[in-house]
Amino acid sequence: MRYSWATLIAQSLRGHRGWKPAWADRPPQPHYDIVVVGGGGHGLATAYYLARNHGVARVAVLEKGWIGGGNVGRNTTIIRSNYLMDGNIPFYEWSMKLWEGLEQDLNYNAMVSQRGILNLYHNDAQRDAAVRRGNAMRFHGVDAELLDRDRVRRMAPFLDFDNARFPIMGGLLQPRGGTVRHDAVAWGYARAASALGVDIIQGCEVVGIERDAAGAAIALETTRGRIGAGRIGLAVAGSTSRVAALAGLKLPIESHVLQAFVSEGLKPAIPGVITYGAGHFYVSQSDKGGLVFGGNLDGYNSYAQRGQMPTVEDVCESGMAMMPMLGRARVLRSWGGIMDMSMDGSPIIDATPVDGLFLNAGWCYGGFKATPASGWCFAHLLATGAAHDLASAYRLDRFATGALINEKGEGAQPNLH
Repeated sequence: MRYSWATLIAQSLRGHRGWKPAWADRPPQPHYDIVVVGGGGHGLATAYYLARNHGVARVAVLEKGWIGGGNVGRNTTIIRSNYLMDGNIPFYEWSMKLWEGLEQDLNYNAMVSQRGILNLYHNDAQRDAAVRRGNAMRFHGVDAELLDRDRVRRMAPFLDFDNARFPIMGGLLQPRGGTVRHDAVAWGYARAASALGVDIIQGCEVVGIERDAAGAAIALETTRGRIGAGRIGLAVAGSTSRVAALAGLKLPIESHVLQAFVSEGLKPAIPGVITYGAGHFYVSQSDKGGLVFGGNLDGYNSYAQRGQMPTVEDVCESGMAMMPMLGRARVLRSWGGIMDMSMDGSPIIDATPVDGLFLNAGWCYGGFKATPASGWCFAHLLATGAAHDLASAYRLDRFATGALINEKGEGAQPNLH
């Protein structure tokens, strides 16, 4: 069923009794050409582009829980391509371009809202860093605009410009940045992939990876039985280290909790996405009026989707320092996502040392915004066996060769990225 105004009117006249499930619930088959482990945004996007771009007929996505129950539904919905390093900018800009056409491509309302993202700076050094980042973006054809104090004040007069410990001097704006409804991304990709024949199998946890006499990965042992595969792609975010260990792999990533928060519904106040330059804090306003915000990692290794109170306090303190009016809003709820933090803060899309096993991991803070390009490039890798040009820098062996993509310049320590 194609969604349109005509379909909506027709279903309204029928009392909305003719809607079909968004995607098919098919049982697992004994063997697939490619199996993608992980039914989050990256896994579903990979399956969709495998079917659409490469014509791979027999593809399955295995999800241990339910579609939308992992990180794709547990984030702050921000999309942007305001990166600095050559290895990152083209990739995230391609993701931004895919976001801009995603709703037409999937025939699904993902609520893409390009209201802009503003990164504040508070001193001369941060201004110089913003100038450098903006110039790097513009060299790659990405929109970037440096704003002085007065222009930031006109855009966001509620910020604390004069009485703060770190007065605001200006900001770097990417007008095309913004937010996307995270659940809709998962549902839209699942629906589009299913329509192309992809089997989406929920409640199917991988408990073992079967290897042949030569050591190649040939099948998955799951809670729903053995599933053979010509190639296997792992896209399981914070569970990557555990699933990869089933094949005897130890990866250069760590799993950390990243909390996010939403306030009660308020009248429109935040024009787009705003990030604090004197602390790690970012905020936007949802379509329901809630302020959606987050900050730093909890700082310890964990596989739990919940966080600790000191981080809640730290995030709220940063928010109050940036915009004191935040103190009058009530926080409704918080949640945690499990981040697969790489050693240099940049992702991995590459083949593993195990033949037939491929890896999509290490997304740190950048996983949601990368969803379309990640799926595009991972599908290319799984279908052809060769890295896509946009993801050629995301090699697994870069940590051994020293070819790091150190976006934040903080060294090879995952909890800093």
